[in-house]
Formats: sequence, structure tokens, C-alpha cells
Amino acid sequence: MTILSTNYLPAIKLETGTNVTHTVLWMHGLGADGNDFVPIVKELKLSPEVHVRFIFPHAPARPVTINNGFVMRAWYDICRSDLNSHEDKLGIRDSQKAIDALIEREILNGIASERIILAGFSQGGAMALHVGLRHEKKLAGIIALSCYLPLAEMLSVEAHPANASVPILMMHGTHDSIVPISQARMSRELLLAANYQVKWHEYTMEHSVCINQIEDISTWLNWILQPL
Repeated sequence: MTILSTNYLPAIKLETGTNVTHTVLWMHGLGADGNDFVPIVKELKLSPEVHVRFIFPHAPARPVTINNGFVMRAWYDICRSDLNSHEDKLGIRDSQKAIDALIEREILNGIASERIILAGFSQGGAMALHVGLRHEKKLAGIIALSCYLPLAEMLSVEAHPANASVPILMMHGTHDSIVPISQARMSRELLLAANYQVKWHEYTMEHSVCINQIEDISTWLNWILQPL
């Protein structure tokens, strides 16, 4: 495991083999950091024929209004529990640029954009959707866990045709009190209405990750991450 920094967002790098052919860029949730999903890699049961670089970036530290202004790692500020009202457009777009830069670094390192997956949980999942649907180069897929589509009203004018057919995996807990499943379902319906390919899973859980979900992520990743 390696720590990446320089002029990019600091991140943790973990590779499943020596000759890396694919990258999964995985964003954490509000108040966590890149370490949060590192343990999931060994649980994914990926094909040994595919060597993957997992990158887990740390979001910047910023005050979060809904948490009384407490400074924590966050991809953007949240003002209200109604997540799609009073959205922090500037924060979202700043994080979009930072994540785009990480994608471009992978491309410069020899990983074609078509072999890069964006993944994230909660706020990180919202950023995976936001960035992936707008990115100007075709991506391999998007994993959106326990999240919603931010700046949804702007998607129709900002979505890039390069990712009009990108496979999207959305997963959510039926008892989620942080990001209500009703909000996630609304995001799913918006994406389906825009003709995106969305695979949807619901689990009897709260704002978390469960074993059955990890198994479903493994199946989906092994479908996307084909040997070259």
C-alpha cells in the first residue's frame, strides 16, 4: 500500500498485481477518509487475470454546515438534510476538478480511460455520479453506493456524450436515515429517463455496506474488468 500526494489530492494506492491494466478510483463518505474502503479490496474476489490499481483519495477538510460547522473531510458542504436543496455548487465543482485530475493522472500513467471505474459511498458516491456523467473521456463504469445525484437539474446540459452509455451500479439500504432511499430512487428514475444503463440493488441495511452487497459488487466488477 502506497500513499500518493504531490500536487493531487492525497490518496492511498493499492494494487492487486504488478502489471496494472485497470484503475478503480474510490471516494469515501462525509467525515471519513481514504482508509475507509481499503479493507474491501481483499473481499472483492476479483479475477487474478486482471491487475487493478485501487486509489482511495482523501477529500479536503472543510467546515460542514449541517454538522454545526465542524471541520472534517468532505467533498462539499451540506447545508440541510434535504440534500438536493441549497447545494454547495462551488464545493462540488472544485471536487469535480480534483477528481478529474486524478483520472488524467491515471491516463498519463498508461491506463486508458475506458479501463477506469469511479466508485464512491455516500458523498463520495454522489461525486462518482457527478464526475462520471460529465467526464469528457469514456469511462468503464460508475459504482454509486448509498448516495444520490447532486446538481440533478444541471445534468441534461452538462452530461458528456462520451459517457452516455456508461454502466452504472447503484446500491442502497432500505433503512438508510442519512440518504433516504426515496431520494436515491428519484435519482435512479432521473437517470433511467435520460437513458442511462442503471443496475439497481436494495439491501435491508442502514447507511452502511453489507456482505451481500460486497458479493454483488464483486460480480459487477468482474463483468466490467475484463482481461486485456
